[in-house]
Amino acid sequence: MTLPPAVDALWIELERVRAALLNEVDGLSQAQLDWRSREGEWSVGELIHHLTLAEIATGKLTSKLLREAGDAVKPFPSELTRFASLPSRAAGPAEAPPLVRPEHGHPAEGLLSAFRAACERSRQSVERLAQVDPRPLKWPHPAFGDLDLGQWWLLQAHHDADHLQQLRAVKATPGFPSV
Repeated sequence: MTLPPAVDALWIELERVRAALLNEVDGLSQAQLDWRSREGEWSVGELIHHLTLAEIATGKLTSKLLREAGDAVKPFPSELTRFASLPSRAAGPAEAPPLVRPEHGHPAEGLLSAFRAACERSRQSVERLAQVDPRPLKWPHPAFGDLDLGQWWLLQAHHDADHLQQLRAVKATPGFPSV
């Protein structure tokens, strides 16, 4: 399916960040995935689990908003060349809502296959996004307030990129296992 330019740019960014994430984690041992620099800090595995949960949640939100809109949904507008910017929020880390709070100690193979599967399923959600006007489809975010469906997917890309940097920082922390 050919995506409108705004959705295509979003998809390209999602794919770019995911490829970088997978490049960072492929081949890591279970000890490396589970290592924490200190109590309360997320491990690489927890970061991947969190990203998987967030990706699934955004896909489910897409289905929910489209289902609730029903026949009222309008086609993707040709004049919409980019999604609305995300509102600003306080700088620094935010606590993950329970729905996307990760668990520690998932086996490496299952963790990475679940992440890949969630990313692949998101293509279907993004293709659905490409068919509708996302602006009236809104849902509140705990830190940003009401976001439309395009902004939710834009947030997903930014969120993944933020956690990519966090993941790299964990790996660069003194004491990170060599195998």
